[in-house]
Amino acid sequence: MTTTERSIAAAEAHSAHNYHPLPVVVASAEGAWMTDVEGRRYLDMLAGYSALNFGHGNRRLIDAAKAQLERVTLTSRAFHHERFADFCTQLAELCGMEMVLPMNTGAEAVETAVKTARKWGYQVKGVPDGQAKIVVARNNFHGRTTTIVSFSTDPEARADFGPYTPGFEIVPYGDLTALEAALTDNTVAVMLEPIQGEAGVLVPPPGYFTAVRELTRQRNVLFIADEIQSGLGRTGKTFACEHEEVVPDMYILGKALGGGVVPVSAVVSSRDVLGLYRPGEHGSTFGGNPLACAVALEVIAMLRTGEYQQRATELGEHLHAELGLLVGGGAVEAVRGRGLWAGVDIDPSHGTGRQISEKLMDQGVLVKDTHGSTIRIAPPLVISKEDLDWGLDRLRAVLQG
Repeated sequence: MTTTERSIAAAEAHSAHNYHPLPVVVASAEGAWMTDVEGRRYLDMLAGYSALNFGHGNRRLIDAAKAQLERVTLTSRAFHHERFADFCTQLAELCGMEMVLPMNTGAEAVETAVKTARKWGYQVKGVPDGQAKIVVARNNFHGRTTTIVSFSTDPEARADFGPYTPGFEIVPYGDLTALEAALTDNTVAVMLEPIQGEAGVLVPPPGYFTAVRELTRQRNVLFIADEIQSGLGRTGKTFACEHEEVVPDMYILGKALGGGVVPVSAVVSSRDVLGLYRPGEHGSTFGGNPLACAVALEVIAMLRTGEYQQRATELGEHLHAELGLLVGGGAVEAVRGRGLWAGVDIDPSHGTGRQISEKLMDQGVLVKDTHGSTIRIAPPLVISKEDLDWGLDRLRAVLQG
């Protein structure tokens, strides 16, 4: 057996099979490239579902983490630490908000947003106790906790995990009429992804989020934007909502906020919303820890330069122009996305998304499939145009083979 085969066999024997990874075992990585245990190099065109927006081993982020590792890594929120106030202040400023509630993973941040919206609904809007409703979109992906899968429409994420948490109304994504019809006096929030990543990088109709923002304002409903995958530079803006000049009542952030170094997530909102919390009502031992704050502060500083948003814009235009040329040629049925993010629908006669991903892996390119014959392309924002073109050449070769 090869080193790869031994490693995969051990993982299969001793880990729960809740993922179906491609058969590659990564040993090291730098920038947009990863090297496996056999010494083979691969171009990373997934970037950890946007967690690695700034690439593998980004020197600024590694240096920030190393410096903090030598000082203090964890205090718990039982005490203050010197990085916490700066992190909360600067993230709030980046978002144009006032307050931050830090957590660790994206799912934790979504759970926090749900709790926050309900609390606001009861204490501010005056919804009767236990009657709060949150409107979400079909084909959403907000995480996999028991509450979150309760409003999922993905059978794989949902089946066998009931009983399900009540309090959610599901409407078609991009359908403003259906959303408006779902709003009642007991609706406390509308929670949407500006682009649905797991669903295949689905982009809503133009003007949809502008209309959602106006509708929620009129009906005294919080508008929550889950920017865990779409935010922090991926689409060419700091936040995907900015493409329609929309500011939600609450951002949910994660993935890239930790720079691919540590898990960092946060809910960011106004004082009128997050200021409702009192000690003991919500928390996390590791949420807002010194190491996480140090890395996230460097991420915020990097985003303030605008460099990464500009790269996502320019390289994204090139990516979509090249992918657009593949549509109608027999192998590609459709391409969607924004910035350095694309969903590519493969004609099923050419193979499933998994099969195309495996063929690309054999050519030295790593992507991931979703929903049958769709593959997702989301390279690190630091990728060079030359490397991006190399990856696209491999995609063309696979589809024409």
